[in-house]
Amino acid sequence: MCLAVPSKIISKDGLLAVVDVFGARREISLTLVPDQMEVGDYVLVHAGFAISKVDEEYALDTLQLLKELNEVMAEDDKKALCDSEQGEASAGGAKA
Repeated sequence: MCLAVPSKIISKDGLLAVVDVFGARREISLTLVPDQMEVGDYVLVHAGFAISKVDEEYALDTLQLLKELNEVMAEDDKKALCDSEQGEASAGGAKA
């Protein structure tokens, strides 16, 4: 499954831009986007390329959903780890 992540352009130099997503910054290419992109615009980024411009409301809503999904997945990981540790403890801590 592929996922394009909404990212905010924070600087631009020709067909290259630096985007920010959750505080992480990376350089991307704007060569696939036909529209003129400006600092402050939101774009969908996939594999290092901006593939389309999106409005701020859509971008922020999507980022919020991704944040919530990450939190749920982190909780599931913690539960799985606890379950695994409890299983080892009840088995006498024996490992193969």
